[in-house]
Amino acid sequence: MADAPIVIVMGVSGSGKSTVGRLLAAELGWPFAEGDDFHPAANVARMHAGQPLTDAQRAPWLAAIAAWTREQRAGAVVACSALRRSYRDVLRGGGPDVRFALLRLDRVVIADRMEHRVGHFMPASLLASQLATLEPLAPDEVGMTVDAGGTPEQAVAAIRAWLALDGPASPP
Repeated sequence: MADAPIVIVMGVSGSGKSTVGRLLAAELGWPFAEGDDFHPAANVARMHAGQPLTDAQRAPWLAAIAAWTREQRAGAVVACSALRRSYRDVLRGGGPDVRFALLRLDRVVIADRMEHRVGHFMPASLLASQLATLEPLAPDEVGMTVDAGGTPEQAVAAIRAWLALDGPASPP
């Protein structure tokens, strides 16, 4: 049996990556990884202080996520911002079938979510830098853009339809 895909649910902070990613993984019976959990403590402290990360500071984080995805052979879902093409290039090194689902949502809605969520280290003040850094998926990247303005279930249904996955752990 061929390896199932690794699906990276991506987008700026507050776009719903974790919610959609967890729901997608649960529906498919696949492991889920929260990309934020791979950040070194220094990165979390920097973001908590309202300072955006540099590419050099992101490098070990991206490498750790790619290493985790290389270990997954029965499909997996990762919530990860993956804002730049160069970051996605690193993540693609995590396996032969890495796919991206970019969650798009109105800036005002994202800012409101970030202002009202509890217990997350990313302040709403970093939204502008995230949006400025975001590079849309290029035509040669295996991915889709998902309207995240509806319910998480609607976003998951759109991703599953794109992946052509009808049942738990069904390979595409």
